[in-house]
Amino acid sequence: MRHPFRVLLASLALAALPALAGEDTYKIDPVHSEVSFKVGHLLAKVSGRFTKFEGTIKVDTADISKSSVEVVIDAASLTTDNESRDKHLKSPDFFDVAKYPTVTFKSTAVKEVAKGKLEVTGDFTLHGVTKRITFPITNAGTQPGMAPGSVVAGFVDGALSLNRSEYGIKFMPGIIGDTVAISLNAEAGKVAPSAKK
Repeated sequence: MRHPFRVLLASLALAALPALAGEDTYKIDPVHSEVSFKVGHLLAKVSGRFTKFEGTIKVDTADISKSSVEVVIDAASLTTDNESRDKHLKSPDFFDVAKYPTVTFKSTAVKEVAKGKLEVTGDFTLHGVTKRITFPITNAGTQPGMAPGSVVAGFVDGALSLNRSEYGIKFMPGIIGDTVAISLNAEAGKVAPSAKK
């Protein structure tokens, strides 16, 4: 006959497992990730990207709606592969990186609209202005990483459009387009439970 107290303890332990094991934390790997943009210039388009950023993605495997993401971008890491243009973009005419050194995003909701297809909503801060945005991105799943015992997750094909004038960046209207197309792709390494803060 099983001891009723032991049965109760076992039941409580099993009930606690989903809450303890449901969330995985991943750190974005900027070397294998992308935050890029494209904006109109006269009759063509110019592309650029940010090379320095960091972020944390928390994935609740039991309930994806409880997942979250936070990203901080170093605004001064902007590059369009043209030194003089980059200098101008970092000036007060545009990003004003001395006054606004970071671009940030913090999610408020994650919704799975189809298998592997997510809509992420959150607060986006650019040039000192914060707005609520929503964008689609695909959960590409997980697989073993390059290092022994490591695990990586992929979130790809994220896309959204922003109006730069809504964030107070209004220089050269008619020459530089108001709509900025942004592309997001992230590869992130799983953080060991002992390393989580």
